[in-house]
Amino acid sequence: MNHGFALADFHCRRITLTVWGGRPHPGRGPVDEKTVQERTVTPTPHPSRVRIGVVIINYRTPELTIDCLASLAGELEATDGRVVVVDNRSGDGSADKIEAWLNASSIAGRANLIRSKINTGFSGGNNLGMAAIDAEFYLLLNSDALLRAGALAGLLAAAARCPQAGAIAPRLEDEDGTAQQSCFRFISPLSELLESASARPLSRHLGHFEVAMPVSDTPMECDWASFACILLRRAAVDAAGPMDEGFFMYFEDADYCRRFAKAGYATLYDPAARVVHLRGGSSPVKAAMARGGRPPAYYYASRTRYFRKTYGPAGALAANLMWLLGRGIARVRPLLGKPLRRACKNQVSDIWTNWLDPMGDNKAPSSTPETIKVAAQ
Repeated sequence: MNHGFALADFHCRRITLTVWGGRPHPGRGPVDEKTVQERTVTPTPHPSRVRIGVVIINYRTPELTIDCLASLAGELEATDGRVVVVDNRSGDGSADKIEAWLNASSIAGRANLIRSKINTGFSGGNNLGMAAIDAEFYLLLNSDALLRAGALAGLLAAAARCPQAGAIAPRLEDEDGTAQQSCFRFISPLSELLESASARPLSRHLGHFEVAMPVSDTPMECDWASFACILLRRAAVDAAGPMDEGFFMYFEDADYCRRFAKAGYATLYDPAARVVHLRGGSSPVKAAMARGGRPPAYYYASRTRYFRKTYGPAGALAANLMWLLGRGIARVRPLLGKPLRRACKNQVSDIWTNWLDPMGDNKAPSSTPETIKVAAQ
């Protein structure tokens, strides 16, 4: 069944999720913003709410966080915004450095610092930040992100044009302007097969299950987008509820966009708003995985939780079996004179993390500096 739909049809959207996931089409198409505006009604803002609240999580990245805040200064004034920095129990003096900078900055009257007593992870930190600001929109912003001029206003303009977009993502790019892939299809057992097999014939036939979507120069709808920078509509947050703190880190962005979709809101990408993303600055996990390193246990716990929530009791099992099948296919490559793609260290066993109790322990690292340092390697 094809579950694709136009933005004009948001009011009657229905989603059917199966154990295999994905959709038999190559992603979303360009959006017809005029039609959306004609057939939807923009909610009336609450009189006591600010227009936008920005949430930044800091965990031992005070310099990055300060640079991120500096890039926000002009944007906050232009949009009458507020910002909350949540320090996730860094324990290294980060919070003091950030507080001192804020007190001396031009945004002192628009900023607040929350010192969390525990490291609540990505979902928990953003929930704390959103709860601290009564806003019509929330911008979740990584500490390793820098807003280009006009980015915040551009995201708000896109949200105004498309009232049924619950999440609006900008173009993420390197410092030199090179675009990053930041829009995705939902992760599924079949996408696990494609990722581990790394076989071109499979990708040709099942390319519509590939997770990463090509970079687009025009606005488009996607299943989910990177939460390195994402604008969330308050009405969609209220409809979906807070982010799931069962995810310590990773997969929570795909899960939240899926919950938005179930509540009738879409995820929109608008490349007119541009944000620099210094990939790996706030977390070294993905960079380590690209080198074949072993990600921390919370990565796999989040993966298992995602497949259970999205595809039911057999979801994690199906995903793991598809990954193993793909790995078996990949091992044929050396026989054909092609290189074997490197898997992460211990990945064959680590993918089974929590599979018998997928909604259980999220494997959050200890708050002690030594343990967290090891977990980040």
